Amino acid sequence: MKIQLAEHYALCFGVRDAIAQAERLAAQAPLTILGELVHNPVVRERLARRGARETSQVSPDSLGAAQVMITAHGASDAKREAWRGAGFAVADGTCPLVRSAHEKLRALVRQGWFPVVIGQPGHAEVLGLTGDFEGACVIEKDADIERLPQHARYGVVSQTTQPLDRVVSLVETIRRSRPESEVAFHDTVCQPTKNRQAAMRQILAECDTVVVVGGRNSNNTRQLVEAARAAGREVFHIERAEELRSEWFRGCRGAGLTAGTSTLTGHSVTLLCEVAFIAYAGFAANRRLLLLLERRCASVAVARRVFWSWLCGNLILGAQLAWVLRPLIGSPRLAVQFLRDDPLRGNFYESVFRAFLHLF
Repeated sequence: MKIQLAEHYALCFGVRDAIAQAERLAAQAPLTILGELVHNPVVRERLARRGARETSQVSPDSLGAAQVMITAHGASDAKREAWRGAGFAVADGTCPLVRSAHEKLRALVRQGWFPVVIGQPGHAEVLGLTGDFEGACVIEKDADIERLPQHARYGVVSQTTQPLDRVVSLVETIRRSRPESEVAFHDTVCQPTKNRQAAMRQILAECDTVVVVGGRNSNNTRQLVEAARAAGREVFHIERAEELRSEWFRGCRGAGLTAGTSTLTGHSVTLLCEVAFIAYAGFAANRRLLLLLERRCASVAVARRVFWSWLCGNLILGAQLAWVLRPLIGSPRLAVQFLRDDPLRGNFYESVFRAFLHLF
């Protein structure tokens, strides 16, 4: 089985910087994040361990911490001012590319265009974009265009994690359905989203099974899943390595791995090692041992760890594993950089992976 890692995957710079900012602030004083900093449970658990609290409150009332943080998805100016007016120190974790979308929509409104946002209704980013403009319209699909109020000029931006081809299609539908109106469109789909969607198309050309890693409520991750499904591939959306199942890959000729922009890079490398492990465990000589361990151990995850420990003690089998992993990573130097990009250095799989780097 060939295993392919997407050329672009996992953390984007906006999410990376927001996580670093939250951890830095939480180390200095109690911090409350106004919502989910990013839509990924692994990241949220990590932030909680470091003292960052989340709240779904939309009002400053009864909040203990004096320091709050806007999520990477951004917020309306009205929301920021409400928290500042209530005496809170407001840190802004908004992704710069989301902030750019805000600025473009604000400029359109100032010039007299009616605000239209293409995106997922109710999503934090979309709520932030529309929050300062009463009557702003959110479009997710063609049917939504029917309820667009009549205006001479429509100014359109999009949620930064929407597929660009869908956004362009919806803009053209607006133009066709309202031929008497002007439509100004600013492309605000972010480059990291475009890169990951392009990398997904490359994977789809070579793989019949795809694993997408990321939060189940993450829009950009869900778009990757939908792209694979629309192409007729077997696709599995997971949040953690423990969710992987070896039976997904039976009869598979090529497996692709990608991750949404809020997925930790180190977590993705862990999953890559897991998929490689599954491929390696497919050899007949080891399948019997793996099945035995899965029956005897408390969980599949424990069985895999026991199997890895046994594997590390066997030099011949270790050389075989290195042969499997070599084409997946490309080079030891690149693999080490992946692992250094994220503080999950205590992870068991990192120690396993490093043990085999010298064999490359």
